[in-house]
Amino acid sequence: MELRLAEWYDHNVRKHTRRTVFRGAAAGGAALAAGRLLLPGTAEAAPPVPRGPSVLLRAETVPGSALRPFGRHLAYGADASRQVVVSWQTPAQVTAPYLRIGTVEGDYGATVPAEVRALKSDLSWQTATHTFSPHSPSTITQYYHHVKLDNLVPNTTYYYVVGHQGYDPATSGRPGEVGTFRTAPAAGRTEGFSFTAFGDQGVGYNALATNSLIADLGPRFHLAMGDLSYALNGEGGHPDEDKYDARKWDSFFAQNELVAAGIPWMVAIGNHEMEGWYDDHGYAGMRARFTMPDNAWAGSTCIYSWRYQNVGLISLDGNDICYNSPSNLDYTEGKQTAWLKSRLAQFRDDPTIEFIVVYCHQCTYSTSDANGAELGAQQKWAPLFDQYQVDLVLNGHNHLYERTDPIKAGKGTKKVAPGGTVNSRTDGVTYITAGGGGESINDWIDESAGDSYIGHVHDATATMRWDDEDGGGHSKKVTWSRVRFRGYSLVHVDVTPAAGGKPGQLKVRALTEDNVLVDDLTIRRG
Repeated sequence: MELRLAEWYDHNVRKHTRRTVFRGAAAGGAALAAGRLLLPGTAEAAPPVPRGPSVLLRAETVPGSALRPFGRHLAYGADASRQVVVSWQTPAQVTAPYLRIGTVEGDYGATVPAEVRALKSDLSWQTATHTFSPHSPSTITQYYHHVKLDNLVPNTTYYYVVGHQGYDPATSGRPGEVGTFRTAPAAGRTEGFSFTAFGDQGVGYNALATNSLIADLGPRFHLAMGDLSYALNGEGGHPDEDKYDARKWDSFFAQNELVAAGIPWMVAIGNHEMEGWYDDHGYAGMRARFTMPDNAWAGSTCIYSWRYQNVGLISLDGNDICYNSPSNLDYTEGKQTAWLKSRLAQFRDDPTIEFIVVYCHQCTYSTSDANGAELGAQQKWAPLFDQYQVDLVLNGHNHLYERTDPIKAGKGTKKVAPGGTVNSRTDGVTYITAGGGGESINDWIDESAGDSYIGHVHDATATMRWDDEDGGGHSKKVTWSRVRFRGYSLVHVDVTPAAGGKPGQLKVRALTEDNVLVDDLTIRRG
């Protein structure tokens, strides 16, 4: 007779000693093995998070039954076939927050303790878009909860609920609070998959529209390329000048939950995440809210690599090389660039990885008049992209869509109109700016160049503007700006792994918030 999931759990807890999943991580977690078997893996109480928000062990609480979790969001670990992080928020501190998970809906097994990260923000820092109650305390504290899961079964659907003492959605008759996710197939599998990407989402009806499109497309994951909530209004990294509303993050997570609770959001950091009121180069807020793989080095924030089947993905912190918003310029003292070179080499030497996708906030190449192109990226990263034949670079920062022709050594190698094909092994790197996630739309430097997209092709020489390290502005004419669209949009990539002697490919499309095609491109390696 088959044991129930909870019975398997009890059996194995008695049989095995307790251990920490996600070795080296300060978090509770669970390890799930084949079928419905739940292996032991509940971690001991998490130690404080270094250089960041405090982990609360005891404090005054309100009744747990009065507090409903919200803002669920998922992330993959470095191995998307076995590692997933479930994160959420509560409006106040709760006792014993937890995750319950299983492979059969309604059969969730035992509770897995969550790590609590409490982020405290002074009201004196903030310029809110709403009125603070005169009865508000001098600080607000946001409570973020995270559970890291390891040893999951590849290509498997899991069901989960999150709760705390006094609140268990699994027994409360609220089926709408059941979340679900699917792990990636193991490396070497040949079934296709898709992912989406945009930057600069913000909070509002345009952001809701792009969210709705993600839900309709049903990708396996989404890349969110910085400037996420716009809780910070300003350049970033200047707390004496920037305006900030910490609670706008609550609205951001609530807005995205219907999508992010089931589709992992892999986050890069933007200049609007340089929240200088916090420590860790202004990144402590991001470390409280998100759990990315962050495997570049101990303490890196949103600098990480991971893989999904045949694609190796790298998230970079563009603030480190940014002359345009220089608050954190060179804060890693070259460590990020050295890590990038090493990781690109490892990916390119791995025969099971066909494509390399790099994503970050700032644009290596762009002809927008808002933030322009980033000279630091052209100097420090583009030569590595060329050397290791990166297939696709995705950015936000400028609030529009732009695709380049393939570029080598700063020059376009051939004209590739919509519907065309790039051989990234020989032609060069394709750069896409996808910053139309929801915030206000930017303009082009050359109005005469204008938009150019499917159904409205307008071939023109455009102007690229950039800042140098001393703050000086420069510009020049370029011919590689192939597709330009001023509107709310996202990038949708269909990945077909190699099989049966046929090479793999990336089918890249740009879609408006109304699901209208404005660009398409096929990238192959041969």
